[in-house]
Amino acid sequence: MTDVSYAFPVFLAFLAGISTLVGGLISFAVRKVRFCYLCVAFGFSAGAMIFISFTELLSQGIKNTTFGYAILGFFGGAIIIYLIDVLIPHTYEEETCRCNRRERIKRTSILLVLGVAIHNFPEGIAVTFSSILDVKLGVLIAFAVAMHNIPEGIAVSMPVYYATRDRKKALYYAFLSGIVEPIGAVVSLLFLHDFLSPFTLGIILSAVAGIMIFISFDELLPYVYKHREDRTQHLAILGLFIGMLVMALTSIVLTPKI
Repeated sequence: MTDVSYAFPVFLAFLAGISTLVGGLISFAVRKVRFCYLCVAFGFSAGAMIFISFTELLSQGIKNTTFGYAILGFFGGAIIIYLIDVLIPHTYEEETCRCNRRERIKRTSILLVLGVAIHNFPEGIAVTFSSILDVKLGVLIAFAVAMHNIPEGIAVSMPVYYATRDRKKALYYAFLSGIVEPIGAVVSLLFLHDFLSPFTLGIILSAVAGIMIFISFDELLPYVYKHREDRTQHLAILGLFIGMLVMALTSIVLTPKI
């Protein structure tokens, strides 16, 4: 495998990362981002990531290694993202839904951006190594991550905008939170370039599956269920199954072409 073959995986990671800008633009285009919209978006993202993790990532990890090694990689990835979550908390429901406390938002908006950026770093690794192993798999992962990053971009840009009243600055921070994904891709390639093999890729993909499952159950769905409204929770579950269906159909469409 030559260095040239790494261009497309990094490009996919870049596209997935800058989708946070789409979320930032949406937050400005919609005068009032209703909570029900975010419920569907977060549910969709969780469904896409859960479906891909179990049907593509973990299964590919088992195929490239063994069931035991893949399971170790899966839970190892979950532990890694758990530790990141504990060390760099980035809860943003308070900031997006209670924007009347501008001073508080001003103090926490930078920490919010940093937290989201750090959490996005392993997603760049996920897209890159998935693409190296299988282009179809990489496209699916990039799509799932992008769907996750759009509402995340909304969550980042809204508090920054309401704290500063500066649209450019809000978009800039949304961009910063997403650009770490291709950075993560490049950094991981630089350090793991000499160790790439079907076995190591299998371990990495299994770990990425654990990371994405953790993000779905610890970050996306709790965001909705923390607000005890039956209607919004049902919308989130609807979004979750729509996300799974879209990823399944996308996988079917891409299979004969790639």
